[in-house]
Amino acid sequence: MKSIEETSLLYEISQSLNQHMDMKKSLFKVLSVLSESLNLVRGIIFLTNTETGEIRIEMAHGISEDKTKQIKYLPGEGIIGKVIQTGKPAVVPRISEEPLFLDKTHSRNLTQGQDYSFICVPIKKDSRVVGAISADRPYEGKRSLENGEKLLAVVATMVAHHVINIETIRVEKEQLKTENLRLKSELENKYSFSNIIGNSNKMREVLQMISQVSSSSATVLIRGESGTGKELVANSIHYNSERNQNPFIKINCAAIPENLIESELFGHEKGAFTGASFTKKGKFEVANTGTIFLDEIGNMDLGAQVKLLRVLQEKEFERVGGYKPIKTDVRIVAATNANLEEMVQQGRFRDDLYFRLNVFPIYIPSLRMRKTDIILLADHFLEKYIKAHGKEIKRITTPAIDMMMEYHWPGNVRELENCIERAVILCNEGAIHSYHLPATLQTGTRSKTLPLSLEDAVASLEKEILMDALKNTRGNINKAAKLINITVRKFSYKAARYNLNYKDYR
Repeated sequence: MKSIEETSLLYEISQSLNQHMDMKKSLFKVLSVLSESLNLVRGIIFLTNTETGEIRIEMAHGISEDKTKQIKYLPGEGIIGKVIQTGKPAVVPRISEEPLFLDKTHSRNLTQGQDYSFICVPIKKDSRVVGAISADRPYEGKRSLENGEKLLAVVATMVAHHVINIETIRVEKEQLKTENLRLKSELENKYSFSNIIGNSNKMREVLQMISQVSSSSATVLIRGESGTGKELVANSIHYNSERNQNPFIKINCAAIPENLIESELFGHEKGAFTGASFTKKGKFEVANTGTIFLDEIGNMDLGAQVKLLRVLQEKEFERVGGYKPIKTDVRIVAATNANLEEMVQQGRFRDDLYFRLNVFPIYIPSLRMRKTDIILLADHFLEKYIKAHGKEIKRITTPAIDMMMEYHWPGNVRELENCIERAVILCNEGAIHSYHLPATLQTGTRSKTLPLSLEDAVASLEKEILMDALKNTRGNINKAAKLINITVRKFSYKAARYNLNYKDYR
C-alpha cells in the first residue's frame, strides 16, 4: 500500500473514532474502513473485562452477532489469549497450518478453497493491554503480512486511546450515578419524620400533619418564628412524597432583589432587559415535576405575586420578555414568619394569593412553647457536635439543663443548636456545665435558677464538680479526689458539707 493511501486510511479511521461517543458504533466504523481498504475477509475487535479478566468480542465484521455474543476467551487461551497476555502481536501466514488457531466463531472453512492469513495485534496504552484487533486476509505472501501488521498496530494505538477514554467516562458516570443514589438516600434518611426531634403534643401534631400532606400534591404554607425548623419540615414533605426523585428547588425570597425576583422564578428571554445576553430558565422551569420551596414568601413584591398566582391557578407562566406560555407541574411549599393576615389588610400581600397558598397550613411552635423538647434537642445536638469536633463528652449537667429550661430562646431551635456547638467547643471535660453556656443564658433576668450571691455561686459550682467526679468514678472517693486534683481528706470534707454520700453513686 502506498504511503498516501495509508495516510488517507488512518485519517478516515481517526474521523470514525471522533465521530461517535458510542463505542460500538465507532468500532464498527473502524472495521468497515479496514475491510474496504485492506481486503479483509473478517475483522474482530476484542476487549478485556477489567473485573473478571475475560476477553469478549466487542465488535466483528464479516461474522454474525449471534455467533460472537456468547464467545469468550481467557488470557493465554489460543492466539487471541496469548496476544493479550503477552502484549505482543501474532502473525499466522496460513491458518490451516496453525494448531493454536481455535476458530471459536466457526466462521471459517479451513479445509476447502482459499487459505487465509491471520494477523492479531494488542490494543494497549503504555504497558496496559485492553484488548486486541484481529484480521483475516487472503494469503498474499510475507511482505503483505508485514505491511498489514504494521498498519494494524497503528490502528490499534488509535483505538486504544478511544476505548480508554470512553471507558473512563463510563466509569465516572457509574461513580456519579452511585454517588447520586447514595446522596439521595442520605437526604431521604436525613429528612425522614424520625429526624424531626420532638415528643411534645404540639410537635406530634406537626408530624401527623406532615405525614398526611406528603402523599398529596397540595400546596403547603409553613408558619412559624425564625429558627423553628420550617425548612426542615419542607424537606421532609418533599423527600417523603412521590416527587422525591425529582428536583427540589429552594428559594429565599428575602435574599433576591425585587428587580430580579421575576427573572429568578420564571426566567427571561435574551434581550428582555439590559444585561440579558442569553435566555435563562427560571426556577419553576427547572423544578418541573418536582417541588419548589419559597422561603420568606412574605417578602415577595406584588408584581411577582401576580405571576405566582397565575402559576397556582393555571399551572403556566411566561418568561420575562417572552410571550409563549410554559406549562409546569410543580408542587409549591411556602414558608414565612410574617403575619400574612396583617399584611393582606395593609395591602402588602395579595388576598387571592394568600388563600391559594393557605391550602394546608402547618404551624411550627416556638421552642418556648414546647420546652419538654429542649432536652431531646440538646442531646441530639450534643451527639452531633461531639462527632464533628472529636470530643469525649458524656452528658449535660443538671444545672446546665435547668438553665436551658428557664431560658426563653428567641432564636428557637437554631439558637439552641448554636449554643450546644459553642459549649462542645469550649468543654474540655466529660460533661457540659452551666459555665460553658453563652452569657445570654446566664443573665439574672433570664434564669430563676442562678444564685443571687458570689458565695452561693461558688458553692453551687463546687458541689456540681464534686458530683461529677463521683459519677465518673462510680463513687470511688480516691479516684474522684485524684480526678479533680485534691486530697482524699479535703474531698471527704467537702462532700460531707454538701450532703454527698459516695454510696449513692455506686
